[in-house]
Amino acid sequence: MELSEPQQNTLLDLAYQTIVQYLSDQAVPEARVTDAPLTQKVGAFVTLRRYGDLRGCVGHVYADMPLYEVVQQMAISAAEYDMRFMPLTLDEMDDIEIEISVLSPLERISDVKQIEVGTHGLLISKSGRRGLLLPQVATERGWDRETFLEALCDKAGLPPDSWKQGATIHVFSATIFDKHFKQPHAAHAEGALPLA
Repeated sequence: MELSEPQQNTLLDLAYQTIVQYLSDQAVPEARVTDAPLTQKVGAFVTLRRYGDLRGCVGHVYADMPLYEVVQQMAISAAEYDMRFMPLTLDEMDDIEIEISVLSPLERISDVKQIEVGTHGLLISKSGRRGLLLPQVATERGWDRETFLEALCDKAGLPPDSWKQGATIHVFSATIFDKHFKQPHAAHAEGALPLA
C-alpha cells in the first residue's frame, strides 16, 4: 500500500498520541481521519522500541478495520498487552521509536521457493498453532529462507521442520515506516488530535 510521507506521519503521530492518552487515563482519543488511504481496511503491526531494544509488537493481519483504527488498537496493545514485556509507562514515552508495518493481503503459497526473503513476511498454521514474522525480521537478522522458516515454526511453538509437511503458509509484504519520538510527553496528553 502506497502512503505519502504526510500520511505516514499522521499514522505515527496518531499511534504516539493514542498511547500517551491511553496511559494517562485509559481512554482512546477520537481521531478525525478523512484521508481516504488511511480509512482503507487493511492489516497492520505496531512495533515499539526504546534505546534500540524491542519494547512491544502487536498486529492485526485481517483487512476488516480502517487502517487508522488498526493503528490505534495495535499501538495500545503493543504498549500494554504484549505479554513478553511489562506495560509501558508514560516516562518511557519521552524516548520511544514507533514503527508501523501496513500489510498487503495474505497469499497462500504451495512452494516455499515462492518466498522472497526481505520482501515477504510469513504466517504459518499447523495443528491449531499459528505464528507470524514480519518481512524486516529476516532482513535485520540476516536469515536465509530455511532459517526464516525454522524461526517461524519456533514462533508458532512448532518443531523447526514443521514447515516441510502439512503446514499452511501465507506470505505478505509490508509498507514499513518509523519515527523516533524524543520529546516531553505532557504536551501531547491533552487536546484534540490534529488529524482532520
